[in-house]
Amino acid sequence: MTDFSVKNFNEKMLQAKFPSYVLGADIGGTNTNLVIAGVENLKPVLLFSLNFRSKELDSLVPAVETTLAYAYEKYNIKPCHASIGAAGVVKPTQDYANLTNIPWNVSIKELKEKTSLPSAFIMNDFQAIGYGVNLLNLKNKEDFFEIRGGISHKESSRIVLGAGTGLGKSTLVYNEYFDAHLPIPSEGGHGDFPAQNNYEIKLLEFIKKIRGFSQPVTYEELLSGRGLESIYLFLRDTQQFKVTDYTEEIDETKDKAPVISKYKNEDETCKETFHLFTKFYARCAKNFVLDTMAIGGVYIAGGIASKNREIFKTLEFISEFENAYRRIELLKTVPIYVILNYDISLYGACLAAIYDFKKKSNKL
Repeated sequence: MTDFSVKNFNEKMLQAKFPSYVLGADIGGTNTNLVIAGVENLKPVLLFSLNFRSKELDSLVPAVETTLAYAYEKYNIKPCHASIGAAGVVKPTQDYANLTNIPWNVSIKELKEKTSLPSAFIMNDFQAIGYGVNLLNLKNKEDFFEIRGGISHKESSRIVLGAGTGLGKSTLVYNEYFDAHLPIPSEGGHGDFPAQNNYEIKLLEFIKKIRGFSQPVTYEELLSGRGLESIYLFLRDTQQFKVTDYTEEIDETKDKAPVISKYKNEDETCKETFHLFTKFYARCAKNFVLDTMAIGGVYIAGGIASKNREIFKTLEFISEFENAYRRIELLKTVPIYVILNYDISLYGACLAAIYDFKKKSNKL
């Protein structure tokens, strides 16, 4: 039996009957979450999710089997379609994904052969977040933390980016048919990081050395949990700040990023680590806005952002975000938000399943 935990989103709606149901999945390096949603007016109503530890699975098959069995045996629910958000490289055919931080991959062919899932497709995990942005409420403080508001025209493009285990990106383009912003897949987190001075070049050379690669350093090597650790180790290596009572604890911790975050206001090395991290985050967001003309808004996702949301209101972030030759005035108008709703990927995966099913079958 595959171990899992259950989260019920709405006890009252669990007793309701919907014309159809979809399954949404969010596969990350740590957790694999599958949700069942009822479809109402082309919108998902999340009912319940089953949550698995990714590294305790040997494929997605047992998680899907368990979820489908739970849905049918407990509520007599059979989903008509599924969408799977995966942290990895998805084939253009959307039927196979090579996962980045998990030792197994996702195959739609395998899922259809080994489970009762009728149909499904795969998309990048940040596409799922992009779909989810359409369903959240900017005025709801549990959904978003506003860095800077502004006027956002319906047709204007938007962007989503977020640092976590890696760095994800997606551009959201308005679609008149669905009256929603649909996300475009991206591997932009693996683009080269643009160093601006000798100090930053030394940081990149240090990262190459400790990580053992010769290719250009990507944004992801700085904007991720691993990136926080690399910046911290660089500052320790250059001995810019004194060793403190917190240094030994950080040195002995395997996963350093949460501890660096914990002491960012007490320890000078941690504080400078976050100053640089914040500056680089702003540079990444700025370049992404200029690449896509995403004047509709910047939506920052990921656990690091939600747990350290105050860094995006600092002078380090805003001044670097607006630091652009000839385009300062444009950047000053762009709204910026931090996404707080942990379930945004599940909302997005379900909405994507609904849109895909309607497009292919003209039903719902």
